[in-house]
Amino acid sequence: MITVRKSSERGYTNRGWMNSYRTFSFEEYQNENHMHFRDLRVINEDIVQPEQGFPAHRHKNMEIITYVINGELIHEDNLGNSSVIHSNQVQRITAGKGIIHSEYNYSQTDNLHFIQIWIFPDQDNLKPGYECKLFSFNDKDGQLCLIASNDGHDNSLQIHQDVNIYASILNIGEKSTFKQNPDRYTWIQVIYGKLLIDDISLKKGDGVALSDKECIELYPLEKSEILLFDLK
Repeated sequence: MITVRKSSERGYTNRGWMNSYRTFSFEEYQNENHMHFRDLRVINEDIVQPEQGFPAHRHKNMEIITYVINGELIHEDNLGNSSVIHSNQVQRITAGKGIIHSEYNYSQTDNLHFIQIWIFPDQDNLKPGYECKLFSFNDKDGQLCLIASNDGHDNSLQIHQDVNIYASILNIGEKSTFKQNPDRYTWIQVIYGKLLIDDISLKKGDGVALSDKECIELYPLEKSEILLFDLK
């Protein structure tokens, strides 16, 4: 089964200093048909103007992954972490029993473009935690690079849920495949580019849910970048 979530159908919020596109219901955008997909709760694509961002705020009981596409994001939290996150870096926050953090565009001149992902944790009130890792262009070029998993294998970020998250840069004319366990589900989010999945054309901002497929084949029609979520 394949269900497409078109970019143009996403929720949209313009706060003046930020444009945000919401795949699933989030804050003022609410759509009962798009609350979450399995344990994948949020995919927000945010574009933030220079030196703007989110002042200190609290999260609880969520795994939060930030994937920087372009620009620099500065993160600070009440655990004592302070980091500037660049393109090809991925940040993981375990909100657990409660964490307070802020996130801003670190640049004085350039926009910040990133994807924020929320995953339901496998248990509540975990010890809050933070982690950031680099996954280079070469790690993702022409292959699925594991960036987050339940046990942190293959140098991935460790998240508290049975979810595997992959990133890949697909080159035109080079087919990629993902073997899906028949008992699991897949979500693919297109960051940029254009590709075919089972003759369905997908472009920047589109998402697609897949189930009951043994092999998922991706045919890039132009250079593309994707995130792939393997979910129980």
